[in-house]
Amino acid sequence: MSYPPHPSYPHLPGPVTPMVYPHPIAPPPGYAVLCVSVNRGPYMVPAPATSKLKIDGQVVPIPGEGTWYMVIPPGPHDIRYTDFMSFPLITTALVAQPGAAHHLAFRFGGWRNRVHDAYGTDVTKFGLWSNYSIALVTLAVFGLICCGVLGPFATTL
Repeated sequence: MSYPPHPSYPHLPGPVTPMVYPHPIAPPPGYAVLCVSVNRGPYMVPAPATSKLKIDGQVVPIPGEGTWYMVIPPGPHDIRYTDFMSFPLITTALVAQPGAAHHLAFRFGGWRNRVHDAYGTDVTKFGLWSNYSIALVTLAVFGLICCGVLGPFATTL
């Protein structure tokens, strides 16, 4: 079976953005398939709507939450989800084997952001705390500063 030329195949000159499919695809000969699942997260605005998936530093346009499939070349890859300013939220590494499908589940959670492989193993290299965790810690620190600094002055007034 032969495959027609496709923009996601890396043998084309220059950097090429992988095509994203909403359904399972067969890996072309000599390539691998990356299956990425992304959840909404506990946020009012879904995490995939404000974040970007990057494979080896190149943005891959994933439309939103759900499961997405793309053709990638075999070999090592740096895969990360970043915020709108390209600050990493979740990072992982993957060594793609030709002819194989590799599954990664990016989970934006209430406390931590993590990525898991097809077996449920946590393969996160870096997982930033969620926005709720950061807001809670910041609020607690500001509360302690305000109460600790302003508390003695309030009793003398």
